[in-house]
Amino acid sequence: MTTVTADENSYVEDPPTDFDPVEELTEEAAAEQAEQLREAIRYHDYRYYVENDPAIADRTYDALFTRLQDLEDAFDVRTEDSPTRRVGGEPLDELDTVEHVAPMLSIDSGGEAEDVREFDRRVRRSVGDDVTYVCEPKFDGLSVEVVYEDGEYVRAATRGDGYEGDDVTENVRTIASVPHRLRGDYPDYLVLRGEVHIPEDAFRRLNRERVERGEDPFANPRNAAAGTLRQLDPSVTAGRPLDVFFFDVLDSSYDFDSHWEQHETLPEWGLRVNDRSERTDDIEDALDYRDRLMADRPDLNYEIDGTVIKVDDLDTCAELGTTERHYRWAYAYKFPARSEVTTITDITVQVGRTGRLTPVALLDPVDVGGVTVSRASLHNPEEIAEMNVGVGDEVKVERAGDVIPYVAEVVEKRAEDHYEFPEECPVCESAVEFDGPMAYCTGGLACDAQLRRAVEYYASEDGLDIEGLGGERVDQLIDAGLIEDSLADLYRIEEADLTDLEGWGETSARNLLDELDDSRHPRLREFLSAIGIPKVGPATAADLAREFGELDAVRSASRERLESVDGIGPKVADQIAEFFDSPENERVIDDLLDAVGPLETSSETETDDELAGLTFVFTGSLADYTRSDAQELVEDHGANATSSVSGNTDYLVAGDSPGQTKLDAAEENDVPVLDGVEAFERLLAERGIER
Repeated sequence: MTTVTADENSYVEDPPTDFDPVEELTEEAAAEQAEQLREAIRYHDYRYYVENDPAIADRTYDALFTRLQDLEDAFDVRTEDSPTRRVGGEPLDELDTVEHVAPMLSIDSGGEAEDVREFDRRVRRSVGDDVTYVCEPKFDGLSVEVVYEDGEYVRAATRGDGYEGDDVTENVRTIASVPHRLRGDYPDYLVLRGEVHIPEDAFRRLNRERVERGEDPFANPRNAAAGTLRQLDPSVTAGRPLDVFFFDVLDSSYDFDSHWEQHETLPEWGLRVNDRSERTDDIEDALDYRDRLMADRPDLNYEIDGTVIKVDDLDTCAELGTTERHYRWAYAYKFPARSEVTTITDITVQVGRTGRLTPVALLDPVDVGGVTVSRASLHNPEEIAEMNVGVGDEVKVERAGDVIPYVAEVVEKRAEDHYEFPEECPVCESAVEFDGPMAYCTGGLACDAQLRRAVEYYASEDGLDIEGLGGERVDQLIDAGLIEDSLADLYRIEEADLTDLEGWGETSARNLLDELDDSRHPRLREFLSAIGIPKVGPATAADLAREFGELDAVRSASRERLESVDGIGPKVADQIAEFFDSPENERVIDDLLDAVGPLETSSETETDDELAGLTFVFTGSLADYTRSDAQELVEDHGANATSSVSGNTDYLVAGDSPGQTKLDAAEENDVPVLDGVEAFERLLAERGIER
């Protein structure tokens, strides 16, 4: 690609202030002018976002952009990489899941200087003393993978679990600092890791506008960025001020030697990096860098919560390798939590879905790191006693990870004694039971608070996805006595019961009852997720369903047997076993099974065994299928769906942008690869399965 200069395009340094009417142009003239405008806009994006040296006023830039939109609307001259695609595309039904080109692992972290020195000692013990580090801000945003092919932007995904993430290609396309086309002598293939964030000044403007429209403000820039990036309508994303810094090359056809070379090269290709990065060969200098950055933190226009210190040489990084979750060649030196001092005006106790009682301090509102805090966690009864905290005390409030507010310490003791934790549940007056530092209500679903949250969760997307049964309606049904002490009460509700309530008509009543009827035969994995087992969400429920096949087998499994399931550790195994050991839970489940059974499992349905005995692994994105859709489809017909390729795998289904690791594993284990959705559906058709 040729970089635009002023000689080649007069719009670069001397943009026109007015244009001939669009209707007077021929299509050929419109196409030529549109291309000049696109090149000029890319150039000025580069000057603004990468070089931080804008060459034209905002209103002039806006005039160029508007003119390009007018031309593309009037003539058939729009291109795939046009800057106007930042305004957003068609709304999506859902975000698909895609596999990362390379794992996006997390970084080990600590808040003490000695932690960093120990990291340095580990590195030098492994690779010797010839070590150089790159230090950079640790951004408090949302990590994304961005892929370029032949210089063109083709895909973006959230970090997700580090191996798979949500496909946010169209949303990231709307971010002005993400170029649709690279500049200069770029590589054929480039995969980047970046951090999407909302600048501080833009966040303040965004919240002011929301308040003026009567909407609730966002709590903090990170939450706003995360919610914006996952919008199903890209035009909503385009209307919010997202920005990005790139800081790591995950894969490339260009052979880099070091992280610092990446840092210096990416801007040449039009990619924005942070100008506060530094290189040092002394760990003490890295500690000084963190202290200097922390002192400058209030003046930065973006949120950071620490610094990242990483080994510069990439061969050395490869030698150090990774753990299952962390890079061994990088360490995050965290900042202390932001804190402010205020007064506790009251202490209340919240009852969770599992009965856990959580003490919450109500505060005189105080600004902590740009967020107004009026409530803060007191953790548990043991913490209250240790801190000797009570109503009226002046306390220091911090935000853990700069997000969750909690009471850190008592600054001035004003209460005569610490808060006495209640011996009875504040909602149902059942006895409180203590398990170590934690307190629990023993009322089970006889406790309104637990019942409300249990019903809400049962009807949620992670449960049986019963539309029309949100929090307000659950409260209404419980207050009316239609749900008393069992989830099964939902299925005993009649139309007349609902139409007698305020806000219900025949149509809304019938719709809810139809939704409830549709939920009467859930899959085993859906049922296991919906009944509210602590620490068991949809993914773990699916693992249990695949492993045991039947509910009775899960209910009777020992802790040791549960722990043998891939992905279930000892703490989760204990929670599952304790849940099914509870007589109250046993009563609720048996009552519920009378209303919703039998549960659908592949082993129970003779007609759904077309793929029995086969094991599938999926990689990349399949047109018309989400990853979970494809897995559920094969499981519904008797197959197993696993996440990694082994000698036991029968087919690897490879969609667009497949993971190279799984393709290599398939080759090593001689596993057949179904290349694309057509090959996958051809196999299904051969087995008599129609989608």
